[in-house]
Amino acid sequence: MHPALATVLDRVAAREGRDRTAPSPLYESVDTNALVSLLESPTEVSVRFEYEGYRVVIETEPLEVTVVDDGR
Repeated sequence: MHPALATVLDRVAAREGRDRTAPSPLYESVDTNALVSLLESPTEVSVRFEYEGYRVVIETEPLEVTVVDDGR
């Protein structure tokens, strides 16, 4: 698993006070294969999507993961 995806799962689980495996699978919200391809590309990218009611932003160069509560 790409480190950014692991970070998303960890941060959402922490905000929910649950185990990392408790939220729904990430692939139900975003095409994880395509996301990993983007994150591993040589170009700088910024990806945004919603997961479990949170807005997730992943940026490369340097790798940064932001999870924002969308009004929960």
